[in-house]
Amino acid sequence: MQFFKILFALVCVLLLSTSLVWAQTGTIQGTVTDENGKALPGTNVQLVGTQFGAATQNDGSYTIKDVPAGEYMLKATYIGFQEMTASVTITGDAVTTLALTLQEGSVFGETLVVTASKRQQKITEAPATIDVISARQIDEHPSSNLGELLAYEKGVDYIRTGVLGTGLNIRGFNSAFNSKNLQMNDNRLSTLIATGLPLGALGTTVKEDVERIEIILGPNAALYGPNAHNGLINTITKDPRTSEGTTFAGGGGSHSTFSGRVRHAKVVNETFRYKVSGEYTQGEEFNFVDSVYVGGAAFNELLLDRDFDSIRGEASFYFSPNPESDFIITAGASNSNNIGVTNAGRNMIKDWRVFFGQAQYVSPRFFAQVYHSWSITDDTFAMNQRTQNYLSFINAGFSEQESVERSLHEQWNATFGIPLNRESNFQDDSRRVNAEAQYNNTWEGFEVTGGVQYQKDMADSKGTFLIDNGGSIDLDQVGVYTQVEKALGESGFRAIAAARVDDHEFYGSNFIPKGGLLYTQGSGTWRLTYGKGIAAPTILNLSANIFGGLLLGNGEGFTLADGSAIPKLEVETIQTVEAGYKGIVSDKLFIDSNAYINFHEEFISPLINIAGTSPVTQRGGRPISDVLPGQDQAAFLLTYLNFGQVTTYGFDFGLNYFVNKNVSVKANYSFFDFDLDSDDPKNDGNRDGQVLETDLPINAPKHKLNVALTANRDEWFGMLGARWVDEYDFFSGINVAAATNTDLIVGGDPVVEGQRVGRDFNEGPLGGYVNFDVSVGYRATRNLAVSAQVINIFDSEVRDFVASPSIGRLFAAELKYTIY
Repeated sequence: MQFFKILFALVCVLLLSTSLVWAQTGTIQGTVTDENGKALPGTNVQLVGTQFGAATQNDGSYTIKDVPAGEYMLKATYIGFQEMTASVTITGDAVTTLALTLQEGSVFGETLVVTASKRQQKITEAPATIDVISARQIDEHPSSNLGELLAYEKGVDYIRTGVLGTGLNIRGFNSAFNSKNLQMNDNRLSTLIATGLPLGALGTTVKEDVERIEIILGPNAALYGPNAHNGLINTITKDPRTSEGTTFAGGGGSHSTFSGRVRHAKVVNETFRYKVSGEYTQGEEFNFVDSVYVGGAAFNELLLDRDFDSIRGEASFYFSPNPESDFIITAGASNSNNIGVTNAGRNMIKDWRVFFGQAQYVSPRFFAQVYHSWSITDDTFAMNQRTQNYLSFINAGFSEQESVERSLHEQWNATFGIPLNRESNFQDDSRRVNAEAQYNNTWEGFEVTGGVQYQKDMADSKGTFLIDNGGSIDLDQVGVYTQVEKALGESGFRAIAAARVDDHEFYGSNFIPKGGLLYTQGSGTWRLTYGKGIAAPTILNLSANIFGGLLLGNGEGFTLADGSAIPKLEVETIQTVEAGYKGIVSDKLFIDSNAYINFHEEFISPLINIAGTSPVTQRGGRPISDVLPGQDQAAFLLTYLNFGQVTTYGFDFGLNYFVNKNVSVKANYSFFDFDLDSDDPKNDGNRDGQVLETDLPINAPKHKLNVALTANRDEWFGMLGARWVDEYDFFSGINVAAATNTDLIVGGDPVVEGQRVGRDFNEGPLGGYVNFDVSVGYRATRNLAVSAQVINIFDSEVRDFVASPSIGRLFAAELKYTIY
């Protein structure tokens, strides 16, 4: 109810504070071609200084409707061609025609981004390393899985866990439960409430509605708050004014995959427009079993269902009280069934629903929003734990039916002849409320952006995976931020300073600064920046109670039987110094490179067994039996810890070379490494009295390289890509993927490749492969396009993640029809 009161008040304020009077409007239309008269589909055509624009269709045509009468500058940009501007006069109730011809040359450096500074700026002038996946790349991708496009971006660890599951990590410290890369959709957090994990396959956005994806490498917490720690991924959807029409898309491929999607956008008049989108996807996962070990013997996962399906959609309604401001109401929902990888085996995700409602006000100077998110599931379960529970009943002589039913919540203790709480069911009924207001302006050459954000998390697992039996766990956060940029005369230098203060209900206040100096010469910019990021422990980190206490959150600390103390989790911090260059070196070559060093403190670890040397007797000064009834001590307990001081460093180098108007080449190389303070006892991850590099799971390749050749000629388009990922070890919870190291003990066993290690089978290190992909498409008419791709052409052994299959050859094809 509080959400709707806020929404109603916001609507009233906006309606009273803006003019409803519009001038007469007109239409501008035309075509965009190259020097030889060939159409350039996907060209961005924009009226400078306004929100009016369009993307050209397959025949190069564009139409911009309902433009207030007046004089404008029209700008056209297209990758591989020089930007063009032309003056145009719009007359009321008339159609103005303007044909544009673009000259060959690179304009990648002219790409506009918004994520780095929360305002529009050229990518070369942004004070951060940014990757952009463009509308054209998205449109030509022959699959509903946008995550596949991340494979060819610099500085990104691309991860594939199966036919459906894709993801990324930035600059190390990956895990099977990774919340350190903030993901957003249209200024809205795209994460689960209790865990902080990205929505991923649970998301509500449909591919055809995505305008572009911006990826920032490194911390950006000064503007976006906690958990914009290692990086930020921002998905931006289309405005109906630049994408009017109806698109139908259908496709299928390997493993019985099928996807059907539709998007409709309509400009009703100068004040009202809307868009709706929907998708249904289904398929079957690889024939892979993540073996469950009981008493050293391997068993298949109970009730494993390899079929996956999802339905998702969004609807947005735009009201424009004047030509420069928009009031946008958006709602979205999804329902998903699939397999998810965790720190303790795999989850069978059953009917996991995600909902949101969002209201935004957007103008050149002021931005405000409020949104409410829901996450709901009742029947999801952990296959590893449920299998162990099931076997305990079967071995005790219970029937098949009773063993299956009781395995959802209990495990049979044969010694005492009683059932124990070993919950494998995950239920979620969590909510989140967010609000934000932001203002920007320029005074005396100072470009100032400032804002305030509010967030209230209400996590409710109904006692299935959190210590929340008395109701939801509520956490409030408030953040205030500002950023100032100033050009230093005519020298080409520009200074930037930003700061944020976050007040967290559990952790109090944190100050987050950022600063930088940029030097622009010609079409390139050098930069030196400093930034701080924080990762506040998630509600799961603090209050988990999974599998009947085998995994407990560390919000209060622990005491062991030998008297030693395990301190409670603190906020993780990272301080980054980065130097970089972005620029157009010639008409055909764009370069983006950086080198960085990160100083980590209080690093939040993956799951670690703290009872390896002595049982756990207390949590937060209270007997462990308060959390685990009937247990005076815990001989095995997984939780999260803070490490001490860790230094990581690396560099990324990327180039885009435009061979000619039809062919371009992109290449990216990244290096990453670390130093561990061996004198800091907090870095002794396995508590054996000595600090070794193996104590801290970096879980990232040292080297990675990718190259992609993109071609467009007449109606044809395509891509040929290759990726090399260096071999690396990965440890996360019970999961092990590592080369043989008999000096390293995990779960009571030495690490040996091709054998069981603790509760997991060690398939060996991840990475260590070269992978080739290819796609091709054809625009049959202005309305119709067909495309296809093959991922992993040569069917190489590609292993990207623990508890996941080797990714073999995957084929996909798609047919798309648009009515303009």
